[in-house]
Amino acid sequence: MYNPENAKKVHILAKKDERHEIEFSNLEEYFLLEISELSKSRKIFVNFASDLQITPQMQITKMKILLASNSPRRRELLKLLVSDFAIAESREVDETFPKDMPLPEVPKYLSRIKAEAYKDCLVPDEVIITADTVVINKGKLMGKPKDIPDAIDMLNSLMGHTHTVVTGVTLTSSEKTETFSESTEVTFGFLGQQEIENYVNNYRPLDKAGAYGIQEWIGAAAIQGIHGCFYNVMGLPLHTLYLHLKNF
Repeated sequence: MYNPENAKKVHILAKKDERHEIEFSNLEEYFLLEISELSKSRKIFVNFASDLQITPQMQITKMKILLASNSPRRRELLKLLVSDFAIAESREVDETFPKDMPLPEVPKYLSRIKAEAYKDCLVPDEVIITADTVVINKGKLMGKPKDIPDAIDMLNSLMGHTHTVVTGVTLTSSEKTETFSESTEVTFGFLGQQEIENYVNNYRPLDKAGAYGIQEWIGAAAIQGIHGCFYNVMGLPLHTLYLHLKNF
């Protein structure tokens, strides 16, 4: 709860010679804020444990960045790293993979398949990001649920267990391709059947691998803990992506 005695003023530097002072409670976690005063309602992270000065995102690369994804979450996540990127027009690809492929390798393979669909249209100084996220639970691959009953079945199978979320990412230019992946372990507690059904009916997680969004109600109510990158579970391993873009 907000306590004026524990509040700190956070200085936000939006533009040259323009400063905003905003007072928040002294919490020890990071929260995603939308500061309407900032140009384009830029989303930033503020650490309430200390006074911070936050500036717009640094330029990672001189190349023009393209994102090939219909996922609104991936678009929002990439905005945390770069403010200037374009969305590539969607292209159909065959997302089947070899049956004998080790499951952790599948998202890397699929991200490369997606990248190949764009290689013929890239011009010099462009890099396109393609990605795929899967859930591996009890030795089985879980993609996106096909319907509401399938989503409910998926969530029931996750309750009380630790599963692995793997995101594969491919960076592609007209000259080279680079692929990497990241894994995060997620442990679920238990939810009742009615709670699971209410979540699925209200949040409609049919576009999410494993039928859940960690940033939604179910993440707060049911997830006991994670080991690894939080953003990876949402669809992009931001720290690793940042390092690869810097050196691409």
